[in-house]
Amino acid sequence: MSKFNSWPRRVICLTAETTEIIFALGVGERIVGVSGYTVRPPEARLKEKVAAFTSARMDKIRALEPDLIFAFSDLQKDIVRDLTEEGYNVFVTNQRSLEEIGEVIISVGRLLGLEGKAEALCDKFYGELDKLEKKASEFPKRLRVYFEEWDDPLISGIGWVGELIRMLGGEDIFEELESGKVARQRQVESAEVIRRNPEVILASWCGKKVQVEKIRSRPGWDKIEAVKRHQIYEIKSVDILQPGLSLLEGARQIFEIFQNLHRPQSKFPLPIRV
Repeated sequence: MSKFNSWPRRVICLTAETTEIIFALGVGERIVGVSGYTVRPPEARLKEKVAAFTSARMDKIRALEPDLIFAFSDLQKDIVRDLTEEGYNVFVTNQRSLEEIGEVIISVGRLLGLEGKAEALCDKFYGELDKLEKKASEFPKRLRVYFEEWDDPLISGIGWVGELIRMLGGEDIFEELESGKVARQRQVESAEVIRRNPEVILASWCGKKVQVEKIRSRPGWDKIEAVKRHQIYEIKSVDILQPGLSLLEGARQIFEIFQNLHRPQSKFPLPIRV
């Protein structure tokens, strides 16, 4: 029997994470279709848009004749069902931690016949995080952080977000909720945020711009240290809520925020990221 060497050549990515990974592996030309939410790398935006997050254009997918489709999480289960019913090969990932992100990088590489490159990419990803963690270890104290993933109802940060906060010198005030894989499991009450009194608020409302003044004006929130000190910062969802290589950008932003807050000469709030 001859050695198998027919790796997938026409790939569709229904979320941004696998698109970034495949381009980073140096085989972006294999991608024939992407999610409309794809941002990185810029050349990926030139690919055919075949899906939003919870819906897909089956007519476009059929026309592209993919031999492998990558999907993400239970939120795409209906799309996956339709695709498998039509006979497509679909690989679904459901990473919720930094460790699982590495496993996805390796898995994608193996499926494309690029395991060695995937291992190197994985090492680079963790290596960059390790550098930031080492620098953050020099901070004089840990900052109490509230991460807000959604505003109505209030949703706190998912697992990988809490991991990054701790890695970069903070404490997630709702650490006990990080294991909640679905948003409703991480719902919090306004009064509890006030009681836990974070020094820093990081906000990333998935799919829409953060309204800092709306956060500041919530009843009773004027008692929170982060509000009194004007320490509320937006991190765009593409940088922190997509569990893939783009988390490095979010990590750098969090590190920069914490670093500036620790500087003795910093008597004024950092500019809000837009």
